[in-house]
Amino acid sequence: MARRQKGGKAGSPKAKVGPGRRTRAGADDGAAAAPFGKSWATEYRRRRRALMKVMGDDAIAVIPAARVACRNRDSEYPYRADSDFHYLSGFDEPEALIVLAPGRKAGEYLMFCRDRDPDKETWHGRRLGVERAPAALGADDAFPIGDVDDILPGLLEGRRQVFHTLGKDQAFDAQLLGWLNRARSSRRAAASDDPDVFVSLDYHLHEMRVHKSRAELATMRSAARISAAGHCRAMSVARPGMREHELEAALVGEYVRQGATHAFLPIVGGGANACILHYTENRDELRDGDLVLIDSGAEHELYAGDITRTFPVNGRFDEAQRTVHDIVLAAQLAAIAEVRPGNHWNAPHEAAVKVLTRGLRDIGILKGRLDALIRDQAYKPWYMHRTGHWLGMDVHDVGDYRMGEDWRALEPGMVLTVEPGLYLPASRKVPRAFRDIGVRIEDDVVVTADGCEVITGDVPKSADDIEAFMHAARESASP
Repeated sequence: MARRQKGGKAGSPKAKVGPGRRTRAGADDGAAAAPFGKSWATEYRRRRRALMKVMGDDAIAVIPAARVACRNRDSEYPYRADSDFHYLSGFDEPEALIVLAPGRKAGEYLMFCRDRDPDKETWHGRRLGVERAPAALGADDAFPIGDVDDILPGLLEGRRQVFHTLGKDQAFDAQLLGWLNRARSSRRAAASDDPDVFVSLDYHLHEMRVHKSRAELATMRSAARISAAGHCRAMSVARPGMREHELEAALVGEYVRQGATHAFLPIVGGGANACILHYTENRDELRDGDLVLIDSGAEHELYAGDITRTFPVNGRFDEAQRTVHDIVLAAQLAAIAEVRPGNHWNAPHEAAVKVLTRGLRDIGILKGRLDALIRDQAYKPWYMHRTGHWLGMDVHDVGDYRMGEDWRALEPGMVLTVEPGLYLPASRKVPRAFRDIGVRIEDDVVVTADGCEVITGDVPKSADDIEAFMHAARESASP
């Protein structure tokens, strides 16, 4: 679950050039920018070449940066680069534009970005600048973003296809249509009647993003490690009488301490709040005898982690809580066992549903034959979501789950979450001992050549391991 903020005016944080690399030099000296690490320079170049190979020499791709979003009055949301833009460039400044023009003799990869400006950099942070962009970003050429109206129409001339995703930024779409109209006018003057065709960039680029490279997987393992550290920190400090936002502070504080941020608004739901799937108020008191569900992940170098754990506020599961937790854990382990090459996307979900439905019958919520209950989706009031989603630069990452009418096959390099749950709010259909228990257990899983790798296994998840971890944390905190 993610809520990404993006938006439009100047005033960015310091420019980054590739994962973890900031530009050097002050606003007035024009020194050379810090280069990409070699592996990431190769990575971005490979991605651009792969996309241009799909496009062909009669096409052009136009990819704008995310806009800065106003939070209120003159306060802005923290800037976060558009995932597609960053995937191709490693650049995270606003007011920028990538142009890919396959076959262009004067250069295929062009970057439009902001000029250096000592006054604005004093107020809002360093800019890479047009002069330093080619060397820093591996671009063939760079131009001031203020010159885009003069330059873009000429780049569009002679290109029969424009790769761009319409609808994400309507103001930019209007600009692009204006540039196309000017290009068409030039064509008519040259007696050319080549058609203009828009091709959605999403399908081709997002299919590339489904399969993670070695460099991406290394970054995702780091995001998973930081996410796990945050969850362990929250689990270690939980006490009855705390408020949900205090656990959130411990969790996110660990992310920040390790140079990351949260990938989406954390869910910290105690007691009945755990039965609200996207609960984010995080303000209630954590009561003795309740469970607390935390769903959160760190974003590290623009790649996301996503972990859920459910544990007792006082460090001890009661019998009903342990029963539900064990059912969900068994469902998760069954689902993870189905993550391997050749299995279809829905296989983990089917495995989880079978275990959860049997568990609901065992505790008296459902009655009947297991196959009939599954066929009729009798579990839906208590398990209403899917068992996972793609994970990558976005928490709910891009990529199709079906290929035509069929579930797509899992392949090495894909990354997904596995997150079954049971949500048992108070009702007459739920036996009294199980009311207001919500449990979800989620891990991040990489499809490997011979199976899968759980990259978020550093957080305890069996009932016994959780209790032992929390007891040890309390012991070490005692004076």
